Amino acid sequence: MNNILKAAKLDVALVKPYIKTICFTLVLPIVFAAINRSLLTGVSFAMCFIAMTTGYTFSVTEKNSMERLYGILPIKKSEMVIGRYLFVLVLGMFALVISLITQPIVLRSMGENIRVLDIVSAAIGGLFMFALYTVFQIPGYYKYGAIKGRVFMYIPVVGFLATLFLLPQIPADNPIVVTIANSPILLMLLAIVLVVVMYAVSIWFSIRIMESKEM
Repeated sequence: MNNILKAAKLDVALVKPYIKTICFTLVLPIVFAAINRSLLTGVSFAMCFIAMTTGYTFSVTEKNSMERLYGILPIKKSEMVIGRYLFVLVLGMFALVISLITQPIVLRSMGENIRVLDIVSAAIGGLFMFALYTVFQIPGYYKYGAIKGRVFMYIPVVGFLATLFLLPQIPADNPIVVTIANSPILLMLLAIVLVVVMYAVSIWFSIRIMESKEM
């Protein structure tokens, strides 16, 4: 566990020059939420943007040819991979918390009625969508590198747009929608289970990709 934390801290050091850029990506979604008067879409937009920044660690590593450094560190490849996922999750949680604090304040100042259920729904939706974006991105970066793997950076955009257009198409009286809407706990448990399963599969793929590479 100690080595995993060290790997995560190394990733934090790699993205320090981009901290201002990462923080700025959380400002535009606030405007988006205000324009659409929707906390869910605003938080989803924020998680889309922050997911796109997960490629910074890969681009810095590749640009500075740090593969040799990683190769001599007394850390297993699996620990390095898990450490990077830990860093990504912490980054995502930071963005989610900031969005759930700032966006409701802005919407309430505009006269919108933001209920606790709205915040819970936005949190669950944001967490699930961030996971959906990153579980594809990270293995893609490990496999193809930061430059060739840039195509995976657009997965968050496609996912966000698809969600934005598909959500209104789901009938409000759909039995599944009604059941989930009336049971936030069920929704939360379902989202957590799906997120855990997706990350477990993604981590497994990333570890296999890393172990097949020479460093």
